[in-house]
Amino acid sequence: MARRIEWTDVALGDVDEAAAFIARDSPRFAAALVSAVFFAVERLSLFPGSGRIVPEVELNDIREIVVQRYRLIYQVSPQRICILAFVHGARDLESIWPQREPPQPEE
Repeated sequence: MARRIEWTDVALGDVDEAAAFIARDSPRFAAALVSAVFFAVERLSLFPGSGRIVPEVELNDIREIVVQRYRLIYQVSPQRICILAFVHGARDLESIWPQREPPQPEE
């Protein structure tokens, strides 16, 4: 059974910012990135455990998959997948993570 997908405003903003940055040079590559992100998220609804535990956070319910050069970070709960962040792989996640406190899991 597929889990419900939810996006944080921060994560949607991350995708928008990445696409806008890439679109300055190539709108086609920006569109391809966005398509790849949403395809990966749909796959997560069926296979939520396919990502690895985020090493900087070390919580079993906070996972990530790589989409091109970006880390798509999400939280798994029994009923949903919550997309928390979309961060370029070269960024220092520990420096930005305190600003991205994950939502509380559902009960």
